[in-house]
Amino acid sequence: MAKHRLTAVSKSTIARAVLGAGVLASAFGVPAAAHADTSTAVAAATAAKHPATALAAHKASERDETKITATADQVLAVARAQVGVSENASGGGTKFQQWYANSQRAAETVARDGGSRAAYLNAAWCSMFVSWVGEQTGARPQVGWDAWTVAHAKWFAANQRFGHEAKPGAVVFFSWKGGKSLSDIQHVGFVVKDNHDGTISTIEGNTGNGKVEERVRPKSQVVGYGYPEYAG
Repeated sequence: MAKHRLTAVSKSTIARAVLGAGVLASAFGVPAAAHADTSTAVAAATAAKHPATALAAHKASERDETKITATADQVLAVARAQVGVSENASGGGTKFQQWYANSQRAAETVARDGGSRAAYLNAAWCSMFVSWVGEQTGARPQVGWDAWTVAHAKWFAANQRFGHEAKPGAVVFFSWKGGKSLSDIQHVGFVVKDNHDGTISTIEGNTGNGKVEERVRPKSQVVGYGYPEYAG
């Protein structure tokens, strides 16, 4: 196979291309390092010689990455299909924890919070459950992913997608004592519907029974809602 030659492209041009790929990737929770490879350098060479073509390709790629295909109903269907999944006696053993512990996001949150990937295997998993459902439905860029409920809520808030209206498919954040600050959040799940009687119906992982369950919760325990940008 022929090797690409990059002698015509300056190091600074390649560096800028790598940085641009990293910025785009970080918007989706993907570390820049995962994109700083030889293919990026090759793309930089192409951009230097054919800027119009490169710009068109970049826009097409951006559209592909941000394309929203999952609906609220599809996300809720996948969440509901997990009802009954239970943790083991150690508080672990679920596929949600195993997936998260092996994800790139786990490496990022270990760097942020300390600990190790293995610690997630027996950690509280309500937010991992929500993240896993997003991954399975292709809605992770809209649902977000984290193991810490507070950080998950702050991600929605930082993207101007946090509010106080119960909507089907919304990600609901709870404080059992009724606190209304993001720092009070203790639990998370999906909204199925607003029952219009002061309660909401939900699907949650890591309930008090250590399972995925459908629940009815009082709105007085809700801190707020994250709104994934669904299709349809």
